[in-house]
Amino acid sequence: MPNEIRGAGLGLRREMLPELTEGLPGEVDFWEVAPENWIPLGGKFQRQFEQCVAQAPFTTHGLSLSIGSSDPLDYTHLQQVKRFLDTHNISLYSEHLSFCSSQGHMYDLMPIPFTEEAVAHVSERIKVVQDVLERKLVLENVSYYLAPGQQMSELDFVLAVLEQSGCNMLLDVNNLYVNSINHNYDPVSFLHSLPSERIVYGHIAGHFDEAEDLKVDTHGAPVIDPVWALLEEAYNRHGVFPTLLERDFNIPAMDELLKEVRKIKTIQRCYSDNPATVAV
Repeated sequence: MPNEIRGAGLGLRREMLPELTEGLPGEVDFWEVAPENWIPLGGKFQRQFEQCVAQAPFTTHGLSLSIGSSDPLDYTHLQQVKRFLDTHNISLYSEHLSFCSSQGHMYDLMPIPFTEEAVAHVSERIKVVQDVLERKLVLENVSYYLAPGQQMSELDFVLAVLEQSGCNMLLDVNNLYVNSINHNYDPVSFLHSLPSERIVYGHIAGHFDEAEDLKVDTHGAPVIDPVWALLEEAYNRHGVFPTLLERDFNIPAMDELLKEVRKIKTIQRCYSDNPATVAV
């Protein structure tokens, strides 16, 4: 049977494991890991991870698929990811609509040019990935700071990739907010234009204010009020999709993280007439 994700989730980081030795907090409905951070597993970390996976549904959010790259797809990596998903009974694999390699790994998420050619290139690679993994690929709208070779809007690019590839979407509400400030567009209009049926789950996170018109996606701070408000609007428009809190550094104590998880659940209850549970 596939897992079901619902409610509010939290990204699992190795730094959190000492606080979780007595068990995962029940307030967190599902957890997310980057497969690259857990492949290969062995020893203490493998035992701890297996204990965690046995207690709650898990999803994955990859870092190095590089779906937009001109480099060949890394089939060795894809097979490793598939084994990881199969071994731990994890059905959902999400990644970034970006690239991170060009004749070598760049260890950063770079923006794909918003062009029709790139749409076709990415869509064909998505279909191959889905065939190898035997799963729908779920792609996240990413934050970006430059748009090289842009011939179409970010929104039109995202919609075209979803349509041509048949993949699903991970809606990152913070990335949408950050991009709307940095590139001067209306986030609500963007949000309303997305296809509800493709949104599998969502992310929410904090960011850094470099300037009034420049926000940097960091996952290193609490979520701010305008991002919470945009999450509410997302639920109002698309229904209450499962939503995960990301925190990648400056990680506070678990009690502080759970406060934000509870806030997600509180907002979800306000829109409970329009719930969404996703089988993955």
